[in-house]
Amino acid sequence: MSHRPDWLSIDRGEAALLLSIPHSGTDLRGLEDRFVSPWLARRDADWWINELYSFAKDLNATIVRTAVSRSVIDVNRDPSGRSLYPGMATTELCPTTTFDGEPLYRDAAAIAADEIDARRLAYFDPYHAALRDETARLRDLHRRVVVYDCHSIRSHIPRLFDGALPQFNIGTNDGRSCDPILTEAIAAACADPAFTHVVNGRFKGGYITRSLGQPDRGVHAVQMELACRGYLNEPHAPVTPDNWPTPLDPHYAMPLRTVLQNVLERCIAFTFQPAS
Repeated sequence: MSHRPDWLSIDRGEAALLLSIPHSGTDLRGLEDRFVSPWLARRDADWWINELYSFAKDLNATIVRTAVSRSVIDVNRDPSGRSLYPGMATTELCPTTTFDGEPLYRDAAAIAADEIDARRLAYFDPYHAALRDETARLRDLHRRVVVYDCHSIRSHIPRLFDGALPQFNIGTNDGRSCDPILTEAIAAACADPAFTHVVNGRFKGGYITRSLGQPDRGVHAVQMELACRGYLNEPHAPVTPDNWPTPLDPHYAMPLRTVLQNVLERCIAFTFQPAS
């Protein structure tokens, strides 16, 4: 990219591993007054993901992040507007509701199509261009590359899923976005008795995983959705501005963070394995 926007961060490494962090941003891009409240517009962010995966730099991984809030535009949605989970509750490319179904905007009218197009051009397209460019750069260096899409979500959101979400939710678009050997390696790392995990459960991978994963071309993509209780003292009561987001406690987060380090090390090890 000839000019990098101020909201886009790219930390380049040389290992065959690219981390995408699309939902940790809280920048509302001047739309604060249009939202019901800035806190509500930021509530569904993937809190502390940057800090949780900070060790990835030591693995020489490449990290691509956006500071723009998912409430402004969700760079993990299909830009055509097609639902990635037909028949299930979800949010749009430019969300008008929270995960819990509450209106995000003071004006209940839908966001105009031309504004959606402008946001896509300003934020979505550059983020995906960066992902494609960095993936291509690493693919030139390595026979295989793993694109690892980092996410988290509150453990209980009845509108989206029943009960408590497993701490580790591995999504590979039902096996289409990566080699099954990689899926098995990640699942084995997550099979820690202190946690629960699932493969292609409620979260099968969003647009990033589905669009970039091309195993036959040496690009293997996987989404990791973490239930927040795995690394945060998540409130049992409904979240409010007084109790959310919970501060990151490094001691509390360490067991899950140790598993994540094992996961990423296995991703890198996979890239050295002979073709199956």
